[in-house]
Amino acid sequence: MTGLTTIIAEPWADWGLLDCGNGQKLERYGSITVVRPEPQAMWAPARDDWDPDATFVPGSDEEGGGRWVQHRPVPRQWELGRDGVKFNASLTPFRHLGFFPDMSPQWDWMRKRANDADVLNLFGYTGVGSLLLSEAGARLVHVDASKKSVEQGKGNAELSGMTERSIRWIVDDATKFTAREVRRGRRYDGILLDPPKFGRGPEGEVWRLEENLAPLLADCLKLLDENSRFLVLTVYAVRMSALAIGELVKQTLGDLGGTIEMGEMAVREEARGLLLPTAIFARWSRS
Repeated sequence: MTGLTTIIAEPWADWGLLDCGNGQKLERYGSITVVRPEPQAMWAPARDDWDPDATFVPGSDEEGGGRWVQHRPVPRQWELGRDGVKFNASLTPFRHLGFFPDMSPQWDWMRKRANDADVLNLFGYTGVGSLLLSEAGARLVHVDASKKSVEQGKGNAELSGMTERSIRWIVDDATKFTAREVRRGRRYDGILLDPPKFGRGPEGEVWRLEENLAPLLADCLKLLDENSRFLVLTVYAVRMSALAIGELVKQTLGDLGGTIEMGEMAVREEARGLLLPTAIFARWSRS
């Protein structure tokens, strides 16, 4: 296992972190600019002339509520792209825009290992990662508990001209689905887990990261073998540390050999080049 590593999401044509500070961040998503809360941006911003198209105003509760305020009309959804894959962005009620751009270096890392691979994407959301892996030659099983998110994933596949690709779109509880795959004797070359801190399955199943992550990871191990290539785990819960999830992955997957990395994910601000941390990760690879 290596020491702590920082992997950095650099700006690309359709996305970038323009500036951040005073507990907020200014981003561009194609032609649309937005301001969202960012507690880790504790410094002063580089600019004082922010003029976004929309701002997310958080609610008073601790459950992530809030609302978008549009300063100029914003389309219900608009098209973005990366590496030959197209997908829609939108102002969601959960303060994000329908995908997580800080995942881009993880996508790139997995794409190098994805050709002719069977990959399981748990908590797959709107499918941007699945489509990028499919574009790199993988066969995907995409699982998410939200029917709406899975339908958005199918829409993104259609937008990308990838409806005929080998992607199974499944609405299911990640824990239950993985356990069934173990019983079926399935195996995968790669697994991506991007679990929320808290969530509910399609039949009301409750997911709590601190309680359910270790058992789920243990089942994921049973889906890997000596020919498997990678597992990526990303966590956005601030009360956990990279050291903690790194040790969990080490103890669970250590007998497979290979390399285990852990550390922080960050995005590079365009104004000054500073790094804004967003999440922690641990990942295993054969090479």
